[in-house]
Amino acid sequence: MKRIIINIIFLVVLAFQPAFGFFKTLGLDIVDSDGNKFILKGYGLGGWLVPEGYMLHVPGYGSPTSIRNKIIDLIGEDGTNEFFELYRKNYVAEKDIELIAEWGFNSIRLPFHYQLFSPIDSPGVFIEDGFEIIDTLLVWCKNNNLYLILDMHCAPGGQNDGNISDSDGEAKLWTIPSNQERTIEIWKRIAERYASEEWIVGYDLLNEPVLPPGFSGADLRDFYIRLKDAVREVDSNHIIFIEGNWYATDFNGLTPRFDANMVYAFHKYWNETDLASIQTYRNMRLQSITPLWLGETGENSNPWFYETVQLMDQQNIGWNWWAHKKFNTITSPLSAVIPSEYQQIIDYWKGNAARPSAEFARTALFKMASKLELDRCELHSDVIAAITDPDFGITSKPFKVHIVPGTIMAVDYDYGTNGIAYHDVEFKKIRWDADQPWNKGYQYRNDGVDIEKSSVLGANDYNIGWIEDNEWVRYTVEIVYSGKYNIDFSVAGTSSNGRIQMKVDGQIVLNTLIVPDTGGWQNWQKITENGVYLPKGTHVIEILFLRGGFNFQKMEFTSADNSIIEKVTSYLYLGKNYPNPFNDQTTIPIVLTRPSEVKLNIFDLQGKLVRNLYGGKMVQGLNELFWDGRDNTSNRVSAGVYYYQITVDTTNIKVKPMLYLK
Repeated sequence: MKRIIINIIFLVVLAFQPAFGFFKTLGLDIVDSDGNKFILKGYGLGGWLVPEGYMLHVPGYGSPTSIRNKIIDLIGEDGTNEFFELYRKNYVAEKDIELIAEWGFNSIRLPFHYQLFSPIDSPGVFIEDGFEIIDTLLVWCKNNNLYLILDMHCAPGGQNDGNISDSDGEAKLWTIPSNQERTIEIWKRIAERYASEEWIVGYDLLNEPVLPPGFSGADLRDFYIRLKDAVREVDSNHIIFIEGNWYATDFNGLTPRFDANMVYAFHKYWNETDLASIQTYRNMRLQSITPLWLGETGENSNPWFYETVQLMDQQNIGWNWWAHKKFNTITSPLSAVIPSEYQQIIDYWKGNAARPSAEFARTALFKMASKLELDRCELHSDVIAAITDPDFGITSKPFKVHIVPGTIMAVDYDYGTNGIAYHDVEFKKIRWDADQPWNKGYQYRNDGVDIEKSSVLGANDYNIGWIEDNEWVRYTVEIVYSGKYNIDFSVAGTSSNGRIQMKVDGQIVLNTLIVPDTGGWQNWQKITENGVYLPKGTHVIEILFLRGGFNFQKMEFTSADNSIIEKVTSYLYLGKNYPNPFNDQTTIPIVLTRPSEVKLNIFDLQGKLVRNLYGGKMVQGLNELFWDGRDNTSNRVSAGVYYYQITVDTTNIKVKPMLYLK
C-alpha cells in the first residue's frame, strides 16, 4: 500500500508540472530546451544512500556493507533494518532539499548503491526500493526547482577497490564479466523508468572507476559504450556523464566522444586551484567538442572552495559539491553532532571499550540517526558563503553582529577568504599525498584560522590557537559611541614572546601589547590596554599578531568613562540619561549585545511607579528611550529627582537617578 501511495503522489505531481524539455549538449556547453547555456551548480547527497565510514567516524573508514555488518553484529538484522530506515529518513528530508535551494544551488547529484534496484547475487531481479526513493526525491526537487543527476556510486563488484564503491578489496566489476552485465541491465531499467522525466539532467554512469592491473582506458571505453548503448535503447533524452579512470581524473582512451549527448565528468580534490590543474580537461573539451562537468569536489578549506568555484565559473564548467551533511565536520554546511552513546559504539569498534549490550547499542544507534535530522544539525554558514558569495574573495562581511561596547569572541572574525578576512600561513590543502591541515583544531569554521575548543571555558567556547608571526583577523563592528575604551584581551600561552597590535580601518590605535606567560595553553589571563579612542559607526577592527606563540579567546570593550556608559551584565550596557537635569525630554541609552526582553520603569523618590516607559523585545545594538516628564496618564509630573529601573530577561536590574526641572 505504501508503494502504491507513493507512486500515485508522484503521478499527481507530474500532472501539474509544466513541460520544459530536456537538457542537451551543444558544442562545449550544456543547454536547456531553448538552447540557453545552463551551468550546473549543485550539491551531492553523499552518505545518504551510500554510508561511508569517514562520514560516520567508523574506524577503518568502512564500506557500506562492512558498516551494515558491524551494526547487525550489535542489534541484529531486524534492528539494523529499522536503524537504516530512520537513518535515511533523517539524513535527507524535503526540508534538506528546500535548504539547498535556498542556498542558491540549482541541482543535486544522487549517489546510489546498485542493491537499491537489484539484490546482491540476483541478476535479472529488480526491486522498487531505489525507484521509490528517486520518485520521492524528484517530487521534492520539483517543488524547489532543483534538477537531478543520478550517480551509480556502487556498481556490482565495485568499480574500484576502495570502500567508497563497497568493494571487498578488489575491483570485481572489471575482473568478473557478469558484474558488467548486471550494471548494464540495472542502468537500462533505470533509464527506461525515467526516460520521459524532464527534471533529471542525466546519468552519471560510474563513480570514480579505478582499473586494476591488466586493464586499460580502452577497456573502460568499451564498457562505457556498452552501457551507453543499453541506455539509448530506451532513453534518447538524457545526458550521459562519463567519468575518467583513477577516481575520475584520467581520461586517456575515452576520446573521441562516443555519444551525441554526453559530458566528461572529472573530480577535483587536494590539488591547486589554478588553470594548470584542469588544463588537460580543457584540452580534451576543445579536441572532442564535449562539455565538462566537475561532478564531485570539496573536503578542503573555504579559500580552496572559493578559488575552485571562481575557476570553474571563469571556464564555464558546472560543478557539484561533496557533501551536504556529515557527522562532526567543518567542511560540509551541515554537521550532525555525535552523541556520547554513539561515541561509545565507535570506541568499541576501535577496540577501546567493552562490547555494549544489544539494548544500549540500539539506543545509541537510533540516537545517532536522530541527530541527522536537519533541525538538530549545526549550520556552517561560512561554507555556504565560500561557495556562493562572489564577494568572498573581495571584501570581508560580518560573521556576527559585534557591538562596542561589548565582547567579541576571537573566532567570530568576518566572512572572507585568506587575505581578506584574515591571514593564516596554512589555509588550504593542495597535495593528496601530504597532510596539510588548514585548521589545525578542525573546529567551528572551515577557514585557514586554526581553532580549537577551549577546555576550561564554556561548552561552546572556542579559541584561536597555533598563532604564527604576522597572522591577523578582522572584525566588522558597530561602535555606538565615540570615545576612549578599555580593552581586555583574553590570552593564554607558555611564553612571553607574543605581541598584539590593533588597527581600526587600517590605522594603528594600539601599537604593541605584550602577551605574558600564563602558565598553560588554556590558563586564561586578561591583558588590558586602557584609553583607546574608537570612533562611532561601522568600522573594521584588525588584530595583528606581530609575534605568535599564544592562544587568543576574546576581547572585551568597556567605556573608559562610566559616566557615559556602564557595563551591567555581559550583554547589557546602560548609559547615563542626557541631558540631566532636563526640561522637556531626556534620552536613556541602552546597549545590548544580544536581543533581550527589556522593561524600563520610572519611579519617584517614594518608590511609586510613575511611568511604564518600555516593555518588550529589544534588538541588539544601541537603543534609545525617551521620557518627556509625563506619567502613565500623560500628565506632567512635578519637578524633582526620579529613578529609572531596567529589567532585562527578568533578572538583571539597574537603577539610575535623573533630575526633572519643570
